[in-house]
Amino acid sequence: MHALANPARFLRLARPATSWLLLIGLGLAVAGMAAGLTLTPPDYLQGQTVRILYIHVPSAWLGMAGWLGIAGASVSQLVWRHPLAAVAGRAIAPAGATFAAICLLTGSIWGRPTWGTWWEWDGRLTSMLILFFLYLGYIALASAERERGGDGRMAAIFGIVGAINLPIIHYSVLWWRTLHQGQSIGVSGSSIDNSILWPLPLTMIGFTCLFGAAVLMRMRAELAEVRVEARMRRMSRS
Repeated sequence: MHALANPARFLRLARPATSWLLLIGLGLAVAGMAAGLTLTPPDYLQGQTVRILYIHVPSAWLGMAGWLGIAGASVSQLVWRHPLAAVAGRAIAPAGATFAAICLLTGSIWGRPTWGTWWEWDGRLTSMLILFFLYLGYIALASAERERGGDGRMAAIFGIVGAINLPIIHYSVLWWRTLHQGQSIGVSGSSIDNSILWPLPLTMIGFTCLFGAAVLMRMRAELAEVRVEARMRRMSRS
């Protein structure tokens, strides 16, 4: 990570990486969703609504992984003073919030025919909604600190404290009696039939690549903005 501390070195790697991640992500995501819609059978219980998992599961994973990335960037900023850590945290937050919102939206669409309601104050749903609001809070706090010329310390502390919600989301279906189904995919295997499951890795990898491309694009844009501001200050003094 320290090898990327130099913004110029980071940008040399980020430019081609953004293009590759975007191309790979689009290809895999489109292929996975097309396969899920046309090549897999309906579930014997859920029927056609099972197809929403190809978007819902990657969105849930990236919503949680995004905050894990913010927490990691926050630790790097507070402990090792990594010069790009605050930039990374601010870049991750909008992408993470977007996928958390997609997770909530697709879960609600799936829940209407399955549970008979668009929303239920279920442990998993409620903790995921809290994560979405945490993202909004982080975005607002980081933006306010940046406008005041702060170092982002308060946003970093918020990012670490907010990570407490991640294990709550993960274990909510075990800790509370809930409408949300239990864990279907784990290290030991999956309860989903392979005839339905096989396109999911395509969308998981595809959306993850798109997430990475979005984060790199935002980091590059912010670093470019910093360069422009620095140049304008130098011109105003001359």
